[in-house]
Order: sequence, then C-alpha cells, then structure tokens
Amino acid sequence: MEGGRQRGSIRRHRDSFQVRVSAGKDPATGERIVLTESVSIERPGNERSERAALKEAEKVRTRLQHEADSLKVARTRSTFGALLDQWLPQAEIDPTTRMNYEWMIRDHIRPVLGDLPLVLLMRDAPERLEKFYADLRRCRQRCDGKPFVEHRVAGKHECRVVMKHRRRAGRPTADELANHDCVSTGCEVVECQPHVCKPYSTSSIRSIHGVISGALSAAVRWKRIPYNPAPSVRLPTKRKSQPRPPSSQEMARIIEAAHEVSLEWGTYVWLSAVTGARRGEVAALQWEDVDLDAAVVTLDENYVRGPDGMILKDTKTHQGRRVSLDPETVRLLEQLRAATIRQLASLGLALSGETWVFSAQPDFSKPRDPSSLTRRYGRLVGKLGVKTQLKELRHYSATQLLTAGVDLRTVAGRLGHGDGSTTLRHYAAWVGAADKAAAETIGSTMPKLRRSGSTSDN
Repeated sequence: MEGGRQRGSIRRHRDSFQVRVSAGKDPATGERIVLTESVSIERPGNERSERAALKEAEKVRTRLQHEADSLKVARTRSTFGALLDQWLPQAEIDPTTRMNYEWMIRDHIRPVLGDLPLVLLMRDAPERLEKFYADLRRCRQRCDGKPFVEHRVAGKHECRVVMKHRRRAGRPTADELANHDCVSTGCEVVECQPHVCKPYSTSSIRSIHGVISGALSAAVRWKRIPYNPAPSVRLPTKRKSQPRPPSSQEMARIIEAAHEVSLEWGTYVWLSAVTGARRGEVAALQWEDVDLDAAVVTLDENYVRGPDGMILKDTKTHQGRRVSLDPETVRLLEQLRAATIRQLASLGLALSGETWVFSAQPDFSKPRDPSSLTRRYGRLVGKLGVKTQLKELRHYSATQLLTAGVDLRTVAGRLGHGDGSTTLRHYAAWVGAADKAAAETIGSTMPKLRRSGSTSDN
C-alpha cells in the first residue's frame, strides 16, 4: 500500500481481506470501538481477482474512516440523553404518562444510554437494547449478581435499626410519643437485608422500550438519524391477558358486604360492576353526569394522580361514552342522591350538578382518591376470602355480558375500548363461549330434516 501509513488496517484472512478502523472508546462501557468489514476474494489464487478485492478493501477502509469520524463527532455533539431532553418536553402526552416517562428515563434509561452517541446506538441497537432488557428481566437494579446488603439508612450506622413503631389507632399524643418504649410495645425491628433480585415484568420493559422508540422516531423526523432501529429489537414475549373475574356467587357476597358498610360504598362497587368503568372514571362522576330519568350515565373524565397530585383528565381512550343503566342501578343511585341531599342540607348546602357522586368529604367537595378505593376494596374481599382486585370488576362486567350473548361491539362500547379488537384480545375465551351459544341459538331455529332410511343414490 503506497503513499505512507494510513489510519486503519487491511489484512489477508483466508479467502478475504479484513478491514479494521478504530473509532475511539464507547463512552458508556469504556471499551474500544473497532469498525470491521470483510471483502471476499472471488477466485483465491487468481492475481487479478486478488487485486480487485484489495482495491475494494481500500474503498471500504476510506468509508469506515468517515464513519469513525462521524462517531467521534457525535460523541460530543449528539447523545441519546440530549435527544431525550429535547423530545420529552414537547411530546404530546397526558400528565400521568409524562410522570411515568420521567421516572423511566431518570431511573433506567439515562444511566445506561444517556451518554451514548446516537450514531453508535444506530449501529448496535438490537444487541445493546436486548442486553439492557435482559438485565432488567433479571433484576430491576441491574446488579452484577454478587451478594450485597441493601441498607435502610444512609451513612455509617448499625444495620439493626428500629423502623416500624406499634402504637394505638389514631394520632398519638405528645406524651405518648415522649414516653414510647419500643421494647414493651413490641415495635418491629427491621434490619438491613441482603439484596434480593426483583425482575421487571414484560409489560414494564415494553413501556421502557416505547419511550426509547418514541425518542428515536423524533430523531428521524428531525433528520438526526436516517431510520429508527427500535423496531428491529426483539422484545420479551408478552403474556396473553388472563382475566379472572369473581364468580356470580362471589360477586353477590362482595356486593352484600359493601352495602353493609355504607350505601355509598355499596353503590360504588355495584356501579363499577354493571358499567365496567375504570376506577378513576367512576370516581370522577358528578351528579350532572347521571341522568336518572333517561337511565344513562356519562363517562367522559378520569380522576388520576399526576406529577402535582390528583387531576381530572379525559378518559384513557380520549373518548367519552354514555352507558345505559338497568332499573335496579337507577334505584340505588336515586337512594344515594337522596342521602346526599340530606347530608348537604344538614350543612346548609344544596346539591348541584357539580357535586361529586362519591366523596369522602362531608360536603362532597372532592372526589375519592382511586388508590384509596383499591385499598378499601382489597380489605373488603380479604375479609371475605375472595381473591380478586378492584380492576376485576371491569372484567366481571365484560365476561358476564359476553357469556350472555351480548355482541362484541356493544360490550366494547360499554367498556370504553377504542374498537372491538381490544375487547377480543382480552376476552377471547368468553367471546368463544358467546359464539357457541349463538351457534346453538341459530341451530335451534333451523327446520328439522326428515331422515330417509337410505342415503345411497342409484
């Protein structure tokens, strides 16, 4: 090779020329980055064929040199962390989703990929991201697999620390706090524990991948990179949803127990079951959303936790819906409305359209926190010995309707699914049961055939 020493190398390796060019160090791992490519010799031993392959290898080395220079420039000018900083503030997402994105970026994505050049991520996205996700599937802290102790407090300390005090119900007095004796009271002593790996679920990893892919899609629109490499990454297989709603007998016990607590609590559980609404949608109901004369409830808002506390937003699918009510549900809501009017009257207030249907405040000035409803429901079913969760009231509604033969489009509309495909994906087993019942129904309406003694043709 003439003209003095050039950056990179070309060497003969069996029946090809191997080209290698250094591109510096990977800022994320500290490992040396070497760009390599091979040029095959079509007819080994043939001088003309070998000269042609060597000439092509020289062109490859020149191209790799340009790529290496691009990597070095990108290392200082365009990192994935810088892309995230620009993309997230202008992404059109609701406050709750933004809060979750910020958490995923802060705790997981930025520590691993923040300093990585975009050009380098383009080159090895499948390998790098699949390893990242495999680490999270093994341990959400991405530990090295070696034993260590998770300390409960910072700084120098003895690992045996009193953490949980046992006190009577209610707020303790100043005297009780001053004279509290952990030994006689039997306070729980919590020690710093050895680390136990807790893997992330498939759905959590897919959510993290969605953030990464969204940022890379923006980079394509802004012409930072030529294409989005995220779709080529192999993700953990998502398990099919297996709803396990309470049985009709269990539902009867739950409803009865809820009504024994209070009319409001019993009505909340009942309404959630018959409408299939999400917990925040029911919590967001005001009396102007309930038309008792028309027997219809309007679900067009969701009460959720945002970055600065609880907020009202539109529904998950960004579409409001009107759900019809049966006479028994109307009767319960009429009773609850009358009780609300009496409670407000005792405070010198009157019911208005903006009064919350379900509230922990005496004047109904604030909706109930959906998280508190989940915990309350958990305590209720726990006492009954029923293994279920509040969100499975939604599954109960869907499965009961589908098993009864209600068509898929109607069920999807009541649940607030964008279309029937979501309902079908989650409730395929019950759709199949409804289809079987439909087959039996249509079969029973068909005329009966008179069977002859012989079916042979002569």
